[in-house]
Amino acid sequence: MGIDVTAERMIPVPPERVAGYAMNWRHDAEWTQGIRTAELTREADGGGFGVGAEVTRTAYFLGRRIDYVLRVAAHEPPRLLDMVSVAGPMPMHVTYAFEPHPRGTLARIRVRGGEGGLYRLAAPLLARQVRGNLVKDLRDLEARLVEQV
Repeated sequence: MGIDVTAERMIPVPPERVAGYAMNWRHDAEWTQGIRTAELTREADGGGFGVGAEVTRTAYFLGRRIDYVLRVAAHEPPRLLDMVSVAGPMPMHVTYAFEPHPRGTLARIRVRGGEGGLYRLAAPLLARQVRGNLVKDLRDLEARLVEQV
């Protein structure tokens, strides 16, 4: 078993605005821990960003550069963005979910992966680090959206 980490936060902004910002790969480096660059390297079958599109990210995690590609498996704005790694150092599945809430949006990020050899041994440490990053991601996402109001 690899890691399976979820973080959530209530953001006092409507789901359409939260999802519109968070689901746009152009903003990845602005609010996602460790990401330096993100580039749309394959468009969806119908063009643009959607199911089948691929985003190549360069990130730094635990001091190491990591290049990986996420393919969009589900894209249902403003509710859901589900991505699966198709290239990179470990298998990864990232899900962004946004639900309407009386005070704005309940934003949730789930990361699963790292099932192979070394990652299995390091799973507890990785899970702690990933959880901390996701909590910061959601806090930074809220800060960006609230300052835009």
